[in-house]
Amino acid sequence: MSGNTFGTIFKLTTFGESHGLAMGAIIDGCPPNIELNEEMIQMELDRRKPGQSKHVTQRKEPDEIEILSGVFDGKTTGTPIGLLIRNKDQKSKDYENIKDKLRPGHADFTYLKKYGTRDYRGGGRASARETVMRVAGGAIAKRILSSMGVKISGGVVQIGSIKADSIDLADISNNSFSFADSSKINELEEFFDKLRKEQDSIGAKILIRVKGLMPGVGSPVFSKLDAELAKSMMGVNAVKAVELGSGVGVVEMKGSENRDLIKKDGFETNNSGGILGGISNGDDIDIFVSLKPTSSISQKTKTVDTENKEVDLQVKGRHDPCVGLRATPILEAMAAMCILDQILLDRGQCFNVDRDL
Repeated sequence: MSGNTFGTIFKLTTFGESHGLAMGAIIDGCPPNIELNEEMIQMELDRRKPGQSKHVTQRKEPDEIEILSGVFDGKTTGTPIGLLIRNKDQKSKDYENIKDKLRPGHADFTYLKKYGTRDYRGGGRASARETVMRVAGGAIAKRILSSMGVKISGGVVQIGSIKADSIDLADISNNSFSFADSSKINELEEFFDKLRKEQDSIGAKILIRVKGLMPGVGSPVFSKLDAELAKSMMGVNAVKAVELGSGVGVVEMKGSENRDLIKKDGFETNNSGGILGGISNGDDIDIFVSLKPTSSISQKTKTVDTENKEVDLQVKGRHDPCVGLRATPILEAMAAMCILDQILLDRGQCFNVDRDL
């Protein structure tokens, strides 16, 4: 199976399945002498951890990280960093009744067509459980970026038709929805109570914001920074659309409205989302990511089995009614690894360019 490695210099390779023994990762290309321990990574993992509120899956995974290699005396050595998280709360029996049935909206059909086999226990490698190691890798990338003055944050800005009227990313730690507008929490509570009774799920939109990135990062043509960021986001489970800056709103704008005028102290607006010609311009990079509703819901439906016979289906198990509620740290992690990788690539080619204009 290919496609398990992300990055060019700062590389993350992950392994493991939802109901396997463990999830693991190898990080290669990490700079040496970066302070790092399990607690630093655990802080990010705890933001993603399941079972923390009634609004998310009740699977109880502690997600305790183990550093196996690449760190000595509390600092990275520049050698591959081995990471492991042991699965503790698998309930594979929840999937016995559907092992021969192909769940709508999942990768059951496509995995079976591509590989001729599939792990029906929670989706196996296609499960969002896989993203736990992305968060671990992103935690390391964030530490390195922080030393460069680059900060990455995020929050949910829309769930269903409920939109944030004003966006304050500091608000997300104060509510169980990671929502960027605290004035909407009561409305969301009522909405999710109704959603649970209906045994249904809902989609979400998340804003990821990169602050402090210096101008000059990214490469034109095939490796534009916005293209690389979009790819990093689209590789996350359930993501169906990515917008940067004004996004799809540019369709309704005139050129005189969309172009960001340049003043002595910087850009007057930021419709470009901090990127011009595929290269960072020093402004904030705003990435809006849309995620589809969870496909595993308890409502009865129709499908086909592995013999292509039409059958009834009712999915059991523990699932997120809205995957967006736990997706922010995952998307932050992907942005962090992408940005760090692009900085390292830039320094490899343009180390002798004076950018103090």
